[in-house]
Amino acid sequence: MAYHRLSTYFKSIFLALCVSALSLSFVIAQEPQPEPQGDGTEQTDAGADTGKQFDEAVLAKGKTLWENNCVSCHGLKDEVVIGPGLYQVWERTPGREWMVSWIKNSQKMVQSGDEYAVQVFNQYNQNVMTSFPWPDEDINAVLDYIEYQSPKEMTKPDEVLVDTKTGALTAEADSGLTNYFNLLLGVLVFTLVLILVVLGIMINVLKRYLNQQEGLSEDDKEVIDPKSSWSSVFQSQAFIGGVTTIFVLVALKATLDGLLGVGVQQGYAPRQPIAFSHKLHAGMYNVDCNYCHTGVYEGKSAVIPSANICMNCHNAIKQTSPEIQKIYRAIEQDKPIEWVRVHNLPDLAYFNHAQHTNVAGLACENCHGEIKEMEVVQQRAPLTMGWCINCHRQTVVDHAKDNPYYDRLMEYHNTYNGKDPMTVENIGGLECSKCHY
Repeated sequence: MAYHRLSTYFKSIFLALCVSALSLSFVIAQEPQPEPQGDGTEQTDAGADTGKQFDEAVLAKGKTLWENNCVSCHGLKDEVVIGPGLYQVWERTPGREWMVSWIKNSQKMVQSGDEYAVQVFNQYNQNVMTSFPWPDEDINAVLDYIEYQSPKEMTKPDEVLVDTKTGALTAEADSGLTNYFNLLLGVLVFTLVLILVVLGIMINVLKRYLNQQEGLSEDDKEVIDPKSSWSSVFQSQAFIGGVTTIFVLVALKATLDGLLGVGVQQGYAPRQPIAFSHKLHAGMYNVDCNYCHTGVYEGKSAVIPSANICMNCHNAIKQTSPEIQKIYRAIEQDKPIEWVRVHNLPDLAYFNHAQHTNVAGLACENCHGEIKEMEVVQQRAPLTMGWCINCHRQTVVDHAKDNPYYDRLMEYHNTYNGKDPMTVENIGGLECSKCHY
C-alpha cells in the first residue's frame, strides 16, 4: 500500500496547488481599481466646452436638418466625405454670415467671384453643392448643431485611462488589466501542467522501484499493475453500443437538419453586377432605405432601384469610378441593371412590405439584419415559416395608435382578454389565409 499512499499524497499536493491558483486568480480579479489622478476637472481638447450656451430646441432642429440633408456629403469630424469635414470649420471660413450665404446658394457665390468660394469649389473637384434656400434661423440651427456636436465627434475617450468625472476605467485601461490577468493566468496554468508532468514522472519512477521489490502484498500489486486495460474498454459491448448509438443519433440529426434546410438560404450573399456598398450608402452617408427602395412603405415589394435613381447622385459624384461607369453603360444601352435577388420567398407565400413597415412600424433590420454594416448584402434571417410564426406570436400590437381598425381590435381584446397584451396572433396572424392564398 506504500505506492498507493504516495500516489494519493502527490494527488493531494496537485489539488492544493489548483485551489491556490484559483484563489490567487480571484484575488487578482477583485483587486481595487487605481484611483484617478488629479482633481478630476481635466478635459480633452477635442471635447472641451467652448463656454457657449446652446438652446436644446435649436440643437434638436439643427440635428434633424443635418441628418436629413447634410450627412450624405459632410462629416462632423475632419475627414473628407464628398465635401469637407466640418470640425473647426469656423477657423477655415470667413465667418458665419459667409457660411449662411454659401449654404443658401454656393454657385451664386462662386459666380460672383468670391475668392474663398472659388477656392473651395475647385478644391473639391468642382462638385456642385445643393442649394438650401432655407430661412436664416434654420441654417443657423444647423450651424449651431455643427459647432456643438463636432468637438464631441472628435473626442476619443478610449485614449484616457481614467474618466476624470466618474473615476471609472475606460475601455483601454480595462483591456490592459484584462490582458495582464490573462497573461498571469496563462503562466499559472503552464506551471500547474509542468507540476503535473513532474508528478507523473515521479509516480512512474516509484512504480518501477516497487516492481523491483519482493514481498509486496496483493493489494499493492493490484495498484501497481491493474488488470484492466484500455484495449478491453474499447472492446467491451457497452462501449461499442454507446458509440453506435451516438453515431446513429448524429446521422439522424444531420439528415433531419438537411431536410429542414431545403430552400433555406440563410447566409446567401451573391455577387452583384455592380459592387454596391450598403455600409457606405446606408451606414456612412445615412441614405434612407426608401430613397432607393421606393415601394418599401407603400407596396407589396420594396422595389429594386433603377439606374436613374443611382444617377440622382452619380451624375456628379465619382463619375470616373469603374463601378459607376457600369451604370452609365446600362443607361447608354437602355438596359436594366441585372441585380441578383438576395431575399426571395417561395411563390406560395404572400408578404406585404407596406403592412409590416408602414402599418406595423417595423424597422428594416427586423428581417434584413444590420444592413448599415454590410459591404455585401446577405440574408441574415432564415425567413422560414416557423420564423415568421414565432414573430407573430411574440410581436405586441401597440404601434397602430389612432388607427380606427386597430383601435376597435384593441378595445375588443382588452374586453375579453384582460391585461394580456395583444399580439399579432390574437388578431389572426396565424391564420393560413393571411400568408397563403
